[in-house]
Amino acid sequence: MKFHPTGGAPCPRGGRGMSAPPSAPFWSIRAFRGAAVAVILSTFAASAAEEMHLTYPDTPRTHDVETLFGVQIADPFRWLEADPRTDTTVTEWIDAQNAVSSAYLETLPARPIFQQRLSLLNRHDTVFPPIRRGERYFFQRQGAGEDQPRLILREGTNGPERVLLDPSAQEGGGTQALAEWDVSPDGDFVAYALQKDGSDWRSIRVMDAVTGEVLDDHLEWARFTTIAWSGDGSGFYYSRFPAGEDGASFNEAVRDHAVYFHRLGTSQSEDRLVHGGASDTPLLHTATVSGDGRFLVIYSSALSGGVAVTVTNLSQDGAESLTLVESHEDQWALLGTEGTRLIFSTQMGAPQGRVMAIDLADSEPAFSELIPERPDAVLRHGTAILGDRIVLAYMVDARMVLERYRLDGTPDGSVDLPGAGTIALFQGEPGRDDGYFLFTSHKFPPTVLRLDVAENSVTPWQDPNLPVTLDGVVVEQRFYASADGTRIPVFVIRRADVTGPAPTMMTGYGGFGISMVPYYMPGAMAWVEQGGVYAVANIRGGGEYGSAWHHAGRRELKQTVFDDFIAAGEYLIAEGITALDGLAIHGLSNGGLLVAAVANQRPDLFAAVLPDVGVMDMLRFDRFTGGAMWVQEYGSPAVEDQFRTLLAYSPLHPIRDGADYPAILVTTADTDNRVVPAHSLKYAAALQVADIGAQPHLLRVTQGAGHGQGTSLATQIAQMAEQWAFAAHWTGLKVTPKD
Repeated sequence: MKFHPTGGAPCPRGGRGMSAPPSAPFWSIRAFRGAAVAVILSTFAASAAEEMHLTYPDTPRTHDVETLFGVQIADPFRWLEADPRTDTTVTEWIDAQNAVSSAYLETLPARPIFQQRLSLLNRHDTVFPPIRRGERYFFQRQGAGEDQPRLILREGTNGPERVLLDPSAQEGGGTQALAEWDVSPDGDFVAYALQKDGSDWRSIRVMDAVTGEVLDDHLEWARFTTIAWSGDGSGFYYSRFPAGEDGASFNEAVRDHAVYFHRLGTSQSEDRLVHGGASDTPLLHTATVSGDGRFLVIYSSALSGGVAVTVTNLSQDGAESLTLVESHEDQWALLGTEGTRLIFSTQMGAPQGRVMAIDLADSEPAFSELIPERPDAVLRHGTAILGDRIVLAYMVDARMVLERYRLDGTPDGSVDLPGAGTIALFQGEPGRDDGYFLFTSHKFPPTVLRLDVAENSVTPWQDPNLPVTLDGVVVEQRFYASADGTRIPVFVIRRADVTGPAPTMMTGYGGFGISMVPYYMPGAMAWVEQGGVYAVANIRGGGEYGSAWHHAGRRELKQTVFDDFIAAGEYLIAEGITALDGLAIHGLSNGGLLVAAVANQRPDLFAAVLPDVGVMDMLRFDRFTGGAMWVQEYGSPAVEDQFRTLLAYSPLHPIRDGADYPAILVTTADTDNRVVPAHSLKYAAALQVADIGAQPHLLRVTQGAGHGQGTSLATQIAQMAEQWAFAAHWTGLKVTPKD
C-alpha cells in the first residue's frame, strides 16, 4: 500500500478507531497486554480502589549527574535505559511494577464493562481502499473481532475473493502483522512487509498472486519504508538501514537510511543503492513510482514537517536523478503525472497548501502554480489525479471537503460526501475514472467509497456493518481562546440527553504537523455511552490550519501547545461541560509528552492522566533509535537556548514536590523502538519517589508490543478497558452494563 511518508515521528494515535493519526494508516493502534508476575502490594480494603495502600517497588538510584550549560542534571534512573527484554534487572523491575498495577486495576469494577462494550463497538468489518490492477482488486479486510487485517484478492468488482495473506496464521499469531505492501503493474506479484511484536523493523517477502506461492526473495533491515514496484515489474523500491551488528543495543541510534532497488528473484546482497546512505544529517528516504510507471520520486525527510524531492525518469536508460526540491522545510506530495508533467501538492510559499506542476521535458524545468492556495481551507495530502481530473481534499476547521479540478487547474465542482468527516488513503490513477478512499467521522466507522469522476458520483464499495446504533450521540464543534487569544477548535462528543457537567476525557497531539481530524473511535463511544463527554482539542503544533499552525507550536514555541491544551480544559470547566474534578486527559507518543507536561504545569486541573508511549526525557530523546530526527521538531539539548526550553517542559524533570498531582497511569511496551520504553520507565520511577500526593501513579508495560501497527485487537481492547476504568474511577463516571 502506498502512502506519503512521515515515518519516524512519534505516532499520534493509532488504530482501528481506537485511537489514530491521519498521516499514517489510522487503523493501526498499539495496545498492550501487561503481565503480572508477583503481587507487591500491602494490605488493602477490598471494597474500593482508593482504600488500597499502594507500595511501589523499590527503585535503586544511581549518582549519574551531568552539567549542561552550567545546570546540574541528576539522572538517578538512567539504568532503566537498558534493553527491557534482555536486561534482567530492568525486567524484574518491570515485572514488579506490572504486579502492582495489575492488582490495582483488577479492583476497578468498570474494567470488565468497558472491555465488553469496546469489544462490541469494535465489532465491525474494516475494509481498506483497493489497489486495482486490471480487473483484480487487492485490499485489506479486518473482519469483526479479528485480530489483524488480512490481504484479499477479488476477481472483478463483485467477483469471488480469496485470502492471499493472513498474518494471524503466520508464526507469531496475533503479534505478526501485515505492514506496507504494493502490487506489481501486471497484478501477478505482491511485495509485502511483515512486522513482529509491533516493532518498526520489517521483513519483506514476495508472493505470486496467481498461485499464492511465497517466493525466495527475503529482505531484512527495512524500517520507515514504502514499497513501490518499478513500471516494468522487474522489481521494487524499498527503504532500509545498514545491516545491524550482532549484539547491537535496542536503544542504538539509527542512521544512514537509504532507498534500494530489489530485482525479483535475486538475493538482498545484490540490491542496488538508489538514494541516501551514509550522512551526517539524519534523514529518512522513501520512494514512490508514478501511476504510469515512468517516474521514480524519492522524498527525503528530516521530520521537520517537510521533504526534499528527487525524481528519476525510469523510461530512459541511465537517466540521472534530478533534485526538484532541496529544502526539508515544506510538504510535497506527488498527485500524479500527465506525460512529462509532474503535479504536486505543496506548502512551499503557501502555508495552507497549493498545487504546482513541473514539466521535465523543458530545457530548464521549473515549478509553476496550477491551483492557488485557498485562504479558507488547508490542502491535505492523500488525494490524486483520477481520469482527467485532479481531486483534492481540503480541510476547513478540521473537517474535510472534496473538490474537483481539470488538469489545467480550472475548478470543476465539489464531490458530495456522506457528512462532515475525514478522507484518507485515496487509491486511483490517471486514465481511470474510478478511485477509492476511506471516509470516517466521529460517528461513522471507516467505510470505503468509490468515486467515479466522469459521473461525479460517490457510492459505498463496502459498508462496515456496525452492530450498534449511534443515533443518540451528538458531535459539536466549539471554539475557545488560548492564553494568547488565539481561536482554537475543540470537538465535544456526548449523548444528546447529557446537558450538564459530566466526567470528560480530553485528548490532543500538538506536534509534527499532524492533525486531529474526525474519525470513528470506539473508545470515545464507549466513554460517551456511559454519560461521559469526549473532547478533541485541535491545538497548535498540528496541521489543522496549515504549516503556520504547526510552526506556532514547535521548537522554542512548544509551550504554546501546552497553553492551548490547558486552555481547552479550562474552557470545558467554565462552560459547564465538565466539573472541576471531572477532567481526564490521554495522549499517545507526542500526545503522551503533552499530557505529562501539562500534568506538571497544572496538576490542579486534572483528575486523571493517561500518558501512553510518551516522549518523557527531553534532554536525552535524541540519543535513542530515531530520536535524533526529532530535533527538527523539538530542538536540540546540545544547543543552550533550546536546552533551556526543553528542560522547562520535559515531563521527567520539573515534577513538583509538594504539589497534589492527579492519578496517573503510565503505559508503554517493551518492544517499542520508536519511543523507547526508557522514557516511560524513568518518568514513572520519578513520579513514584516524588512527594506529589496520595493518588496512584502506576506503570503498565506490555511485553511483546511496540509503538504502532501490529497489536492484536484483543490486546488493544484490554488496555483501553484498563485506562478507561482508571479514568472513570477518578473522574466519578458511573459505569453500568449495557444491553
